[in-house]
Amino acid sequence: MVRHMLVNLLLLWSLGHDLYTTGFGDDGLKGQSWSNQNLYSIPLDLDVRLQKLDLSNNFIRQLHTIDLLYLEQLDLSSNQLELISKGAFENLALLEELNLSVNALNNNLERNSKSLQSLGRLKSLDISMNSLGDEAVKLYLLNKSSLEKLKMTGNYLTTLTHKLFKESQDLRSITIDDNLISTIDGGTFEPLRKLESLSLAKNNLGHICDFKLPQVKCLNLSRNSIQFFVSAADNQVYNLEILDLSHNKLLYFPIVPKFNQLKYLYLHHNMVGTLTLEASMVSEVNSLYNDIVRKGNVRITKNYLHSNWRLMPLIYIDLSYNHFTSFPLETLSLLLNLEELNFSFNCVQNLTWNVRHDSESGHYRQLYFPSLKYLNMQSNGLASVSPLFLQALTQVETINLQDNSVKPCAPVSQMQSSISPQLNLNSSCVAFGKLRTLKYLNLEDNGIKILHANTFQKTSLISLNLARNVHMVMQVGALEGVQETLQSLMMGEVNMNSSDLLLPCLPALTHLNISNNYLTVLPSNLTCSPLRELSIKNNSFLSLNQSLIKALSTHLHAMYISGNDFNCCDAQWLKILNESRIKLPDISQSTCFTGNTRIQFDEFLTNSSLYCSTHKKGIHSGQIIIVVLFVVILITVLIMFARKLCCTNKSLVV
Repeated sequence: MVRHMLVNLLLLWSLGHDLYTTGFGDDGLKGQSWSNQNLYSIPLDLDVRLQKLDLSNNFIRQLHTIDLLYLEQLDLSSNQLELISKGAFENLALLEELNLSVNALNNNLERNSKSLQSLGRLKSLDISMNSLGDEAVKLYLLNKSSLEKLKMTGNYLTTLTHKLFKESQDLRSITIDDNLISTIDGGTFEPLRKLESLSLAKNNLGHICDFKLPQVKCLNLSRNSIQFFVSAADNQVYNLEILDLSHNKLLYFPIVPKFNQLKYLYLHHNMVGTLTLEASMVSEVNSLYNDIVRKGNVRITKNYLHSNWRLMPLIYIDLSYNHFTSFPLETLSLLLNLEELNFSFNCVQNLTWNVRHDSESGHYRQLYFPSLKYLNMQSNGLASVSPLFLQALTQVETINLQDNSVKPCAPVSQMQSSISPQLNLNSSCVAFGKLRTLKYLNLEDNGIKILHANTFQKTSLISLNLARNVHMVMQVGALEGVQETLQSLMMGEVNMNSSDLLLPCLPALTHLNISNNYLTVLPSNLTCSPLRELSIKNNSFLSLNQSLIKALSTHLHAMYISGNDFNCCDAQWLKILNESRIKLPDISQSTCFTGNTRIQFDEFLTNSSLYCSTHKKGIHSGQIIIVVLFVVILITVLIMFARKLCCTNKSLVV
């Protein structure tokens, strides 16, 4: 009986061991990894049932016959593969995914390419970083009719022709990044009706004159030298959803297909806006379009840039790191679905309302951004914003104005509210109270000197960043109107002392950063707030109020305390935090002092009684010794004085 049980246990262990070493799963998927094993050849006696085999990051130079009839995925990347024998893949009838990237397939081209021709069912092929030129790639793509995904990053392709993908009409994804491509012949990608994703990033393309790939959904042309992008003039519906033209030399906005599905447009790190005026740029774009698409002497007078953008369902556009000196109001206002606009790191110092007058009334037209929720204007040198621009932001929730020169306006009662809007189009301050939907506002490093009372009244602020506005003065009531909604407040590096920090009761506040100031006392009003994170780094605190810390510890999750001059022997507050298991992420960089000694806080927590009790006892003993010595000396003097007096009396009697 026992023997029978032992035999069964051994069988179960053996089966479990096999399952573990071969990676068999309950779903029938079988795989094995030999990655990073310093192999020079494929291991012998591999399980014939394998469906996945990973041999990446080894030293395999030659590949001979692989007898794995069920293999579907094979990874031979990052080896030194330079020779593939004729029948190496003949027995891999089910192979669908093959990764041969980072090898030396530029050697033995004819022999290696013929070996790959036996893979008739291959759907995914990666031959990146193999030093392959144009002709070499053509050889490797022979007899690849079932191919759906192709990656050729980091090779030496210079020209793409219509013959390259002639035998791979089912391709859905092509990646040819980081090559030397400067020319793409007509008809190269057009026949690939199933193509959805095309990436040609990091090449030498100079322009796109006649884009007409209606089947493509995602197009990446970033990091080339493209100066303009012009689509075909037709009424065909394009599937394009994502267009990345970042890191190029674009002078104008791209002319996209008239009917498209474009939702994400990346234009950052270009030269758009160099022409300064929006009208000049639109005129130049139309002139360029005329030159490219006109037939004979027929001139096109239609504003193609604006007419095509009006139909674009764009929700995100990145225009950061360009050369704008004025904000393209009319062009961007055409994007009725736009939700997020990144306009950071440009040169717009004054956001003026440069909009054409209404032809009938003669007044400025009021444009709107009806869907815009996120606006990033960081690092523009912005000093003034037109009130009409604020009025156009009907749904904005987040505004990033970090690293500008924006000054919040005083409340209307403190301003000349009688001034006509027509005469005050370009105010020198920003009236944030007009933005009723505003929830997140970043005013870090704007040189703000005074924060008036009721500055943010009528907004819906949840987060406010006022950090690095050196010597900013907060008037009483500066946060009036947002006490009930404000959850995050950042006021680090403002050079304020405790008397300057005028915080009202903030019952919703969960994150507070008051680091890098000269604070010595925490505001008592913090007991109103359910703080979860508090930073008091780099201030002048000697101790913290115990009852306040105890009240805060109810909700507190983390507290940053480094860079202060805490007294070790007045650190009961620290014990409260420690006992409440509040996280102190920077405690290893935090110190306290006792006498003339400075101690690491985490060390002090371990031996607090040793440091402070010894210190106190030492002082107590010294005081006792001094008192005893004083008493002894006093008694001795009195005795000597008494004896002397006694002797004097005796001599007088005699």
